[in-house]
Amino acid sequence: MCSRFAYGSVPEPRGYARNELFYRHAFGAAGGRVRGAVKLAEHVPDMLRYRRHARAADVVHFQWLSVQALDRHLLPSTSKAGGRRRPLVLTSHDILPREPRPGQLAAQRRAYERFDAIVVHSNRGQERLVEELGVDDERVHVIEHGAFTYLAERPPEAPAPAAPHETDKPVVLMFGLLRPYKGIDVLLEAWRGVEGQPAIDDAELWIAGLPKMDVAPLRRVAPPGVRFDARFIDERELPAYFERADLVVLPYLQADQSGVLFTALAFGKPLLLSDVGGFPELAETGAARIVPAGDARALGAALRELLDDRATLTKMCVKARAATQGHYSWQAVAAKHLSLYERLLR
Repeated sequence: MCSRFAYGSVPEPRGYARNELFYRHAFGAAGGRVRGAVKLAEHVPDMLRYRRHARAADVVHFQWLSVQALDRHLLPSTSKAGGRRRPLVLTSHDILPREPRPGQLAAQRRAYERFDAIVVHSNRGQERLVEELGVDDERVHVIEHGAFTYLAERPPEAPAPAAPHETDKPVVLMFGLLRPYKGIDVLLEAWRGVEGQPAIDDAELWIAGLPKMDVAPLRRVAPPGVRFDARFIDERELPAYFERADLVVLPYLQADQSGVLFTALAFGKPLLLSDVGGFPELAETGAARIVPAGDARALGAALRELLDDRATLTKMCVKARAATQGHYSWQAVAAKHLSLYERLLR
C-alpha cells in the first residue's frame, strides 16, 4: 500500500497487488509547498485507513514513516483475533533522517520502539541502531538491498538507447536527486584538481538528477567537461545514462545505502564510492573503489587512476554483474524477508 508516484510512470505490479491508499487528493508540483500541505492534511486519515486494511494481515511491514511523531501512535494494532500477535516490521533505509526537521530525530528514535523487527541494508546500519540508538540487537536484521536489474532489461533485438550527450571521451556519471549531503562540491573540486593535481580534461562528468538544492553556484564553478542535467530523469531515459557511463561516482558525505548504487550494479558499472554507511561492504565484492568522504584530493586521485586503467574497470564491471546474482539479487532478498516473517510468526 502506497501513494501515487508523482514524478512519472512506475512498473506494473507483477505477483502482488498495489493499493494507492495514501495522499489520493494531493495535487500540485512534486515537492511543492501546496502538495506538501495537502499530504500532511491527508496523512492521519490515510494512516487510519491503512490500520483498517491491516486487520487482515499476518505481518505488517512499513518501508517508510513519513511523520514519525504521529506515526508511532497510528501504527496498526499488534493484536489479532484469537489472541495471536501481528508482528510489525520496519525497513530502515535511513537510520536517522539526513536532513532532519526540528524534533524529527527524537521522533524517529521513539518510533523504533514500536516495531518487532527492523530491517537494515548493511552491517554498519545494524551497528548504528544497536550502538548509537540502543535498539535491542535481536530486533535488528540485515537484509541487503536488491539491484534494480529490471531497469537494464532490454530485448535482444531492441537497439541501444541513444546517449543523452555526444562525446568520444570516457564518461563519469553522478546520478540521482541532487542534495547537499551528496558531496557534489567535493566532486567538482576533485575534477578541477586540488593541491597540485591536474584537472581532469580527458573525460566528461555528467551530473544528472532532480535538484533538491540550489545548483546555480555549482554550475558557476564547474570546470570544462562537466554537464548538468538538473531535472527528474524517468526510467525511460535512465538506461541511456548508465549504459554510456564508464564509471559511476557517489561521493556522498553521509548515507546508509543508495538506490543509485544498486541501479549502477544492475547495469554492470564500476563504482567509486565514499566510505559511508554500507558502501564499504559493497566494495568487498570488487565492484567498487572506496575513498574517504569529503576528501577531494583522494577522490581526484582515484578518478584519474581508474580512468587510466581500462583493464581494472572491465574487471569491476564483471564483479558488478556477479553481485546482482548473489546477495544483491531480489531472489535472495525475498528469501531473507520470508524467513524473517516465518520466525516472527512462530
